[in-house]
Amino acid sequence: MENPQRPAPVMTRSQIILEVVSDMVRDSGWEYAQSQVQLRRQGDPEWVYTLFASDAPGAIHQVARREVDVAIANPSSVLTVASRGRGPFTQPVPLRGITVIPSLDWFGFFVAASTGLHSLADIKAQKFPLRVSLRAQRDHAVHLYVDEAFKAYGFTREDILAWGGSISYDRGLPADPARYGKLKTGEVNAIFDEAVTRFIPLMNELNLRLLPLEDSIARELDAAGFAVSAIPRSLFPNLDADVPAMDFSGWPIYTHAEADDNLIYRFCRSLDARKAIIPWQQARPLPLDEMCHNTPDTPLGIPLHPAAERYWREAGYL
Repeated sequence: MENPQRPAPVMTRSQIILEVVSDMVRDSGWEYAQSQVQLRRQGDPEWVYTLFASDAPGAIHQVARREVDVAIANPSSVLTVASRGRGPFTQPVPLRGITVIPSLDWFGFFVAASTGLHSLADIKAQKFPLRVSLRAQRDHAVHLYVDEAFKAYGFTREDILAWGGSISYDRGLPADPARYGKLKTGEVNAIFDEAVTRFIPLMNELNLRLLPLEDSIARELDAAGFAVSAIPRSLFPNLDADVPAMDFSGWPIYTHAEADDNLIYRFCRSLDARKAIIPWQQARPLPLDEMCHNTPDTPLGIPLHPAAERYWREAGYL
């Protein structure tokens, strides 16, 4: 006689795949760590829900077309830009937030002090042949941030090449020795990237200067949704002063404004149930009481989805 309490076969098969993949993506030696999950009723011809773990801005277009139901971005500001129809987004995208995983960060324009550059404006004024290192992942948000900042200053990546400079697309974060080693050898004399909290402490050793955004440019970028805030000297004593920069904080989980309430509510409930086993930047359970509020490390520039707001209120987090 069958046990009536045993899980249905479809549940067993799905959990096998999901749990195995969960273990695989936790393995730092396994490089295929980005996942896409689709859900449907057993036997249905079409998949109903798609959840995508990409952090690239391109997923925003997929959410807008209703091809993806739940996605993750980094940083939060890119969702604000999309919701305002600015930058590469030709019209406002009706996005809603679910939650924001905490991550305090900025975008940094680091140049070798030997360049004599003190501003991004100097690059254009001097037609400086900069040798810059950018992130290898071409669809990463850092390239959007570089292009929009350059645009605000009146030049492009192509101009840097035309002025005799070079652009190196390199793997790794700025603080990875293989990446900043190119500064030491002189192969590059600038690194433009996020993840600055681990790189700023290396500035003195590498003889780098962190270029600030001028007030007028900061206001222009901020109005477009690229939140600008100061990298504080109080956190980084090796800085000479606070440095105005484009904010790169937060890993928001987001959806379309018309996403199914039941899906979003169940997503929040399951996230709550699994908060203690999801790894993030600190060695404690996900702080859901912080993750549905607009704070410096959980910026939320778009409204919460109504079903997400309802769950967080019922659970006592709002």
